[in-house]
Amino acid sequence: MGKKALIFWGGWDGHQPELVSVRFGKMLENEGFEVKIENGQDALQDLNYLLSLDLIIPLWTGGHLVGNATQNISRAVACGVGMAGSHGGMCDAFRDNVEWQFITGGNWVSHPGGYVEYKVSIKSSSNPLVEGINDFIMRTEQYYLHVDPAVEVLAITRFPVANWYHAANGYVDMPAVWTKRWGLGRIFYTSIGHNDCDFEVPEATEIMRRGMLWASGGKEYAAQNGLDPSIYENSAKMF
Repeated sequence: MGKKALIFWGGWDGHQPELVSVRFGKMLENEGFEVKIENGQDALQDLNYLLSLDLIIPLWTGGHLVGNATQNISRAVACGVGMAGSHGGMCDAFRDNVEWQFITGGNWVSHPGGYVEYKVSIKSSSNPLVEGINDFIMRTEQYYLHVDPAVEVLAITRFPVANWYHAANGYVDMPAVWTKRWGLGRIFYTSIGHNDCDFEVPEATEIMRRGMLWASGGKEYAAQNGLDPSIYENSAKMF
């Protein structure tokens, strides 16, 4: 039986969430996934449904998680359901929700200069998510983020490109692609993807494809290694 994925989209239209949802849905279907694409958050209110998934993909800029969505996502991911996202669809989403930021590993704060040309530099790593991918150039928004120190950084981009107030601090290498864990769940994020055409860049598409597949493997890994999400429950009650 194939894996199951939910893509939910909404929020600010400028990031073209509907177009990107169709692109990601086709990518996953090509990998044998059963994909549900939802405009809205109704599916997030059903914890049992979320627990039946292998992967959740948010494509939502700004806005708010409603009802029990935060708790349900947190619980499902902790039980091994993966989450993967791009650009503003995951780390410029639900800005008032600190638990969401804790789960995802970062939070957008600016994109100085708007559309700029910048290099995405692959970190030297044995991680198969970036194996064989060379540094590449994007012309799109370059995301300045506040980032969880627990993430594993797979690619970076150097600031400043645009000369703005932040330039007074000198050069900084900003994470652009990362992974992290939430309980038994795997989290993947790339800051690339301001709009659908950014994924016409082959390296950007391949990184996203690999990231989604990797994130979807949390349940399998837990089952193979006898891991039980209940080991986290006592600490979760204190959150």
